Amino acid sequence: MLRACEAILREIGATATARIKPAILSSTVIRHLDDRQTQLINRVRHGHMIVAGQSLYTLEVQPAANAALAANEAEKAARIKVLEIVSFGSLGRVYLAGEDRDIDVAWPAAENAIRGLEGRAGK
Repeated sequence: MLRACEAILREIGATATARIKPAILSSTVIRHLDDRQTQLINRVRHGHMIVAGQSLYTLEVQPAANAALAANEAEKAARIKVLEIVSFGSLGRVYLAGEDRDIDVAWPAAENAIRGLEGRAGK
């Protein structure tokens, strides 16, 4: 993904430091969901589903496009399920599910991906 970003920046004559530095607005782990909670979450899913006993991780970032990068890094780091990525609008959102041990590896990977990006101060 980073190579694609570099190629696009090179093509348009821009640098990574010209972008707005991403910010993490919220990061939450909800552990050991019960069957009623997972049913409510799963009713709007189009892909992976969370099951009772698993944990849910939610991340909100700004600018929104960085949500995809965070989810990608989390998925590479751990055996998690990507429930949803919203990478448009004013805030990006990532919803991940998995066993505690996997979520505990995935969420730092997602946050480190965002914190490691360069950029200028936003508004």
